[in-house]
Amino acid sequence: MSGYPNQPTGYGYGAPPPSQYGAPPPSQYGAPPPSQSYGAPPPGQSYGAPPSGQSYSAPPSGQSYSASPYGQPSAPYAAPYSKPPKEGSHSQGSGGGYPPAASYGSPFASLVPSAFPPGTDPSIVACFQIADQDGSGFIDDKELQRALSSYNQSFSLRTVHLLMYHFTNSNVKKIGPKEFTSLFYSLQNWRSIFERFDKDRSGKIDSNELRDALLSLGYAVSPVVLDLLVSKFDKTGGKSKAIEYDNFIECCLTVKGLTDKFKEKDSAYTGSATFSYEAFMLTVLPFLIA
Repeated sequence: MSGYPNQPTGYGYGAPPPSQYGAPPPSQYGAPPPSQSYGAPPPGQSYGAPPSGQSYSAPPSGQSYSASPYGQPSAPYAAPYSKPPKEGSHSQGSGGGYPPAASYGSPFASLVPSAFPPGTDPSIVACFQIADQDGSGFIDDKELQRALSSYNQSFSLRTVHLLMYHFTNSNVKKIGPKEFTSLFYSLQNWRSIFERFDKDRSGKIDSNELRDALLSLGYAVSPVVLDLLVSKFDKTGGKSKAIEYDNFIECCLTVKGLTDKFKEKDSAYTGSATFSYEAFMLTVLPFLIA
């Protein structure tokens, strides 16, 4: 395959029509109305360009910074430097620097005990119980890695950590029955998607196949982002320009996780979102340190 047939006019998480790539209806993934292409700039405005006659400049003191999917920040990442206040002084000057951090929940908060949802496949229950050797009701990262490998799903610890973060929204590296069940069913779905787009049955998917697989999940990424994803998740460092199943899972988790976090700030589907410095760091860092 070559080129980008039927390429959407904008990039983001707008899903293609249900008949294309076997994708579910857009409403299932929270996609915008069919007439709206997520991530596209306003008519006449190029990606990353400021409104006509307006230049990029630092925001007023105390104002948070905006992140835009158009390729450029709407303001520099830091305000101009100013001298710090004298020791012992607690007053906030009007100069640069980051405002005091808001109060956020700890990413290492303890998990709430859970139970298997009604109707859970008995084999999933048995798999979890075998892994939970101490009967604590939780399994850790290495236990989860072993449990998944018993079903011919071999993952690196980094991928396991991303799976645990995605389904628990915590970095405690433990997972309970309810989250394990969701994780297990999601992996089955992602494996079927991988196999559907691995048309030559090579055990790998190239950049075009990855693009189509992400489209089927409702994520339309630009060619530049696609090249970055392939370069990142190709085990040969980008030489083969293809990714294997375990890295495909890590890729999907990264795209889905970052998109979900972005959507939380972009409830109106405007194509841009505003993050405080602390919120931005807490959004991105879990995907870097998994």
